[in-house]
Amino acid sequence: TLASHVINDLRVDEAKFDVKVWVCVSDEFDVFKISRAILEAVTKSTDDSRDLEMVHRRMKEELTGKKFLLVLDDVWNENQPKWEEVQKPLVLGVQGPEILMTTGSKEVAFTMRSEEYSLQQLQEDDCWKLFAKHAFRGDCTQLNPECKKIGMKIVKK
Repeated sequence: TLASHVINDLRVDEAKFDVKVWVCVSDEFDVFKISRAILEAVTKSTDDSRDLEMVHRRMKEELTGKKFLLVLDDVWNENQPKWEEVQKPLVLGVQGPEILMTTGSKEVAFTMRSEEYSLQQLQEDDCWKLFAKHAFRGDCTQLNPECKKIGMKIVKK
């Protein structure tokens, strides 16, 4: 959620990125699939390439000389050579790419040689406010006590 806010923040737009890309990685860190997903997000079209080298070549063509932001969401890869393979065509941008990666693993951050920012868990009261804002559209004044009880159980989880 936080990464989504970052990529859509007006200050990010003001940073004048030529290209902004969001790729959800999840469990399987497949170099080809991730590279192709990046290429498709950059070109805003489907790519039918079946060869990693071709995808990387096209990515280089599209990104050379451009300033870009890449968000890799939900990364669990701890294999550094795989990360380096994905990164190869990305280093041609102006000043290199800005990469924001989300993960639940400190080891992943270490593998990707990235700066680490750990988010702390919200306090229960803040969780309730956030939950109520979305579940009840912010109107908790006339809330049925049974609904609040159920909502609090959800918040505790």
